[in-house]
Formats: sequence, C-alpha cells, structure tokens
Amino acid sequence: MGIISMGIVNAHGDSSLALLSSALKNSVIKIAVIFLMTFPMTAQALQPIDPHAHHRQQAAAKSKMAMAEIELSDNLPLLNQFGEQVDLRQDIIGDKVVVVGFVYTTCVTVCPVVSSIFSLVQDKLKDKMDKEVALVMLTVDPTRDTPYRLLSYAKKYNAKKGWHWLTGDKKLVDKVLKTFGAYTPLFEDHPAMVLIGDETKSEWYRYYVFPAPEVIQAKVDELLLHRLN
Repeated sequence: MGIISMGIVNAHGDSSLALLSSALKNSVIKIAVIFLMTFPMTAQALQPIDPHAHHRQQAAAKSKMAMAEIELSDNLPLLNQFGEQVDLRQDIIGDKVVVVGFVYTTCVTVCPVVSSIFSLVQDKLKDKMDKEVALVMLTVDPTRDTPYRLLSYAKKYNAKKGWHWLTGDKKLVDKVLKTFGAYTPLFEDHPAMVLIGDETKSEWYRYYVFPAPEVIQAKVDELLLHRLN
C-alpha cells in the first residue's frame, strides 16, 4: 500500500512539474513578445547583420550630379592590375579626361553594377580609350584586393587598354580615396558614386549612385569639347 501511494505521489509530482514548466515557458514567450513590441529597434538589432545593407539602400536611390573640388597631388604611387607601379596623376590621368569608380572585389551589390556600367562606357568610347580618355577603378579594400585579384575581377568585365584597376599601400590608397571624397572607415560603407573630370582644367563632376553609360559618355564628350574652346 505504501508503494502504491508513493507511486501516486510521484505521478502527481511529475504532472505538477510539467504544468509548471509549461506555464513558465508561456510566460517567457509573452514577456518576449511584449518586450519586442515595446522596443521595436531592439527587434531590428536582433536581425542578422547584412554587410551590404548600405549598398542595397544606395542601389534604390536615383543618380544625382554635383560639381566637385578635387585637388590631386603628385607622387601617388599605386599598383595597377598587372602589379606595375604607376603614379595616378602622371601615368594614369595625365592630360586625359578620366572616369573614376570605386569597388572591392568581394562586393555583391553595387560594385558589379558600377563595373558593368564602366564596361558599357568602355565600348561606347572605343577609339578614345587610352588616348583621350582613361577609366579608373580604385579599390576601397587594398588590404585584400591585390593586383592579381583585381586582374581576375577586371577580366569578368572585359577590361581593355585604358581601363586601369588600382590598389596599393593602404595609407596611400586611403589618401587618394579621401581626395576623391570616397573614403569611409568601413570600406563596405563606401558611397556609390562615379567621378568624371578633366584635371588639365580642374573641372570635376560627381555622380551619386548609378549614372547611365550614355550620361557618362555625354559628359566625357562635353569635357573634350571644352578643350576646343
């Protein structure tokens, strides 16, 4: 009889524990729901971090143009996609009209779009490439983007002579990025933009987000025409 009574007590005890556990679980869920409804920003913070969120927001924006003040200094040795040391102002830009973009090879949002636009611009400019016009793609992640990686990336967009992909010492690259107004402490947050300029006349234009290839071509032709006046 004692054994049977003990069994009944154990059974009731297990049942009580189960009910208590279920009640606690429901209470925790209710508290969590109330907390997240009260503090929605915390709920957003709990979402997985998207390293390309900044770029996705920019991709949804419309392109805008503004004049830019760019003062390039001499002695800016960088490395091109072939591993050759080049001076940005003397060897790459010189007396050419230049179109400058900013990428990093692990980017999966804005950078492929900008690179594709440059590829179309390259085809539109044809015979002017490397004679009157230079395209420049500067990495914002020089620590990882070696010349080899840039060359491999450039091949995806059929980069030809006159389209320069540049990297180099991080301090020097950061200096150039700051000069162009494209530097950010976190390279993933770099602004989506294109610069078009004529260094011989100190005339520069900044296009935010994605200017169409036809827009870039038109501005290049306009700057070349200005030289005749």
